[in-house]
Amino acid sequence: MIKTFSTLFPLWAIAVSVFAYFQPDLMSGFKSWIIPLLILIMFCMGVTLKIEDFKRVLKRPKIIAVTVLLQFLLMPFIAFGISTIFDFSTELLIGMILVGAVSGGTASNVIAYLAKADVALSITMTVVSTLLSIIVTPYLTLLYVGQTVPVPAFSMLLSILKIVFIPVVIGVIINHFFNKHIEKREDLFAFLSILSIVFIVGIVVGLNQSKIGTVAVTLFLGIILHNLLGLFGGFYISKLLGYSKKECKTVAIEVGMQNSGLAVALAMKYFTPLSALPGAIFSIWHNISGSILAGYWSKKD
Repeated sequence: MIKTFSTLFPLWAIAVSVFAYFQPDLMSGFKSWIIPLLILIMFCMGVTLKIEDFKRVLKRPKIIAVTVLLQFLLMPFIAFGISTIFDFSTELLIGMILVGAVSGGTASNVIAYLAKADVALSITMTVVSTLLSIIVTPYLTLLYVGQTVPVPAFSMLLSILKIVFIPVVIGVIINHFFNKHIEKREDLFAFLSILSIVFIVGIVVGLNQSKIGTVAVTLFLGIILHNLLGLFGGFYISKLLGYSKKECKTVAIEVGMQNSGLAVALAMKYFTPLSALPGAIFSIWHNISGSILAGYWSKKD
């Protein structure tokens, strides 16, 4: 049952979004839950990691470095370009930049498995970009939107440290000492992560119900472009650099799929509910596009 729920994540996210749109008051009241839920997601990520996942960085530093550079250079640049072309408001620009400036999402590891990519490499890439995001995300946000609105970069850094680093480290430590028990319950941790993301998406939709009608079409198009350009940019740039198809698929998935939950949490804490909307929609869309692409690649191979 848990695996079925996890597989149908995009459908659950859409269903909860529709419910939140028609019953916004029921969901918006849980606004204060967003950061605790994200902390739970990061803990669930950490508790499924082993020390060996960190050691892999030393074995394949070049492709990990390429992926991280693409993650933090390509994605925020594309987000800024799309926001400019679509003439997004300052609030939506902030949300798009936050989505582009965060690390790779944990869902990328699942999609890498379904796409017959390199799962171990995907996990390592996610870990590295997640840890780097503590410093990189606040200052990328400052770089792209600091001229428009005040960006409390150092305060954001401290928040990411609390939301991302500490839960992941605690999770890794627990896994190290209780690995036998953790391995039997990995599906449960995936289930909790997905449930949390779905709930976060619902809260953000509820908070923005009155504004969604005015921005939904162009914002959705912008998010689709952002995700697809990240996926294809990651694949073809790594291909030009001479990496194998399996490695290129892994890079593409990692670059194109973002930790949009973190983007939502930062938007809610430091900016406005509308700035959290791009992250919420991206959470739904990148799992749909990732699943479709994974299905195509797995059948083709």
